[in-house]
Amino acid sequence: MDIRTVSALSLLVVSGLPAISGSAALTASRPASQEVTDEAAWEIHRAVLTLDTHKDISDRLADPSLKALADAGDPEGQRLYEKNEPTVDGTSQVDFPKMRDGGLDAAFFIVYVGQGALDESGYALARNQALAKFDAIHRMAERYPEEIALAVTADQVEAAHAAGKLIACIGIENGYCMGTDLSVIEEFHGKGARYMSLAHNGHSQLGDSHMPEGEPLHGGLSDLGRRAIEEMNRVGIMVDISHAAKTTTLQAIAHSKAPVLASHSGVDGVFDHGRNLSDEELLALKRNGGVIQCVAFRSYVRDDGGRSQFLEATRKELGLPERGGIQPAEDDPEMRAKMRQLRDRMKAFDEERPKANVADFVNHIDYAVKKIGIDHVGISSDFDGGGGVEGWNNARETINVTRELLARGYGADEIQKLWSGNTLRVWREVEAVAAQIAADSEGR
Repeated sequence: MDIRTVSALSLLVVSGLPAISGSAALTASRPASQEVTDEAAWEIHRAVLTLDTHKDISDRLADPSLKALADAGDPEGQRLYEKNEPTVDGTSQVDFPKMRDGGLDAAFFIVYVGQGALDESGYALARNQALAKFDAIHRMAERYPEEIALAVTADQVEAAHAAGKLIACIGIENGYCMGTDLSVIEEFHGKGARYMSLAHNGHSQLGDSHMPEGEPLHGGLSDLGRRAIEEMNRVGIMVDISHAAKTTTLQAIAHSKAPVLASHSGVDGVFDHGRNLSDEELLALKRNGGVIQCVAFRSYVRDDGGRSQFLEATRKELGLPERGGIQPAEDDPEMRAKMRQLRDRMKAFDEERPKANVADFVNHIDYAVKKIGIDHVGISSDFDGGGGVEGWNNARETINVTRELLARGYGADEIQKLWSGNTLRVWREVEAVAAQIAADSEGR
């Protein structure tokens, strides 16, 4: 055993996590695969704090009225109850039973709004949709305080985990919902938001999106986008570059005083896709001190056999809006019927084609680790927002990600960094930057 291995194993002992023997603890000499027993996988998995940085929700999450509808025999009420009641092992990819069974400790529950018109009516609609999702996350935490804690600092995440609770954090997907009023950023921070992305599918008032490709609106960040980043730095909200155009990403990294994150993105070095980060973006992220949360979204993980194109064509045929746009109300009967048709067609499409799996997903983690180092990579699912691969298609299967990492020779300290350590480090650095800005302001 050489001195590098001794040093790596010593770090594992200091961390209090079980060590993996020999060179398996070293990223630089990682074997292609090795046998991992269930006992070994669970020993590591239970010891680390697992944090998924992107889980979508409905504004009906934890809505108590759904139980009454389900008990009354209302089929639609039953469907909504099974999808949105977190204490029930239902149809959502993430609920409390699945989190407990799979060892998923924490997740960023997402305040998502689709991209709409860049005008006051569009901003007002988006803000109302965002507020409804904030309310839903708070309602969940208030209804089930013994089960889950809402954490608004990195310290609170670790304290809730030590107390044996599941943990909810809040992220905003698409800064479109802030409109043009910078004061809304502080309001959202007060409601618990701890990261916000600059765009989604379509250019926002803050910056250009990865789509439509080749048709920029701002040439990267807008002036408002730069001021929004400054305000996020000031109040302590992490800047999220997922879904942004490459120009927006690089400008945001350069402009931010604090490390940024890509809350749910893959890497072009494994699969070239508009949603994935190039090597240039990865290296800029490393210099910034940020982290890429590699995402288990099948279409970003590997070639999906034309699934994305088939999905959009089918949505158009059925008269459904494009993914990422403003969606019709979930309780609209016509929309429900069309969504059933869409699900049936997509299921038939998927059954005929090979599916992305956990190994394909971890290939993105491997690439990012080799390119920018273990300290700048994390994990996300995009569950209930389209995410999932074979082997990690819901929270109950979370152990399989740790098992695959162990099979590739990642040590316990490395797995801890990937699952939460790197994200919590960035979160704390963003908190520190906000505190320094406040101190500097007071000292003037």
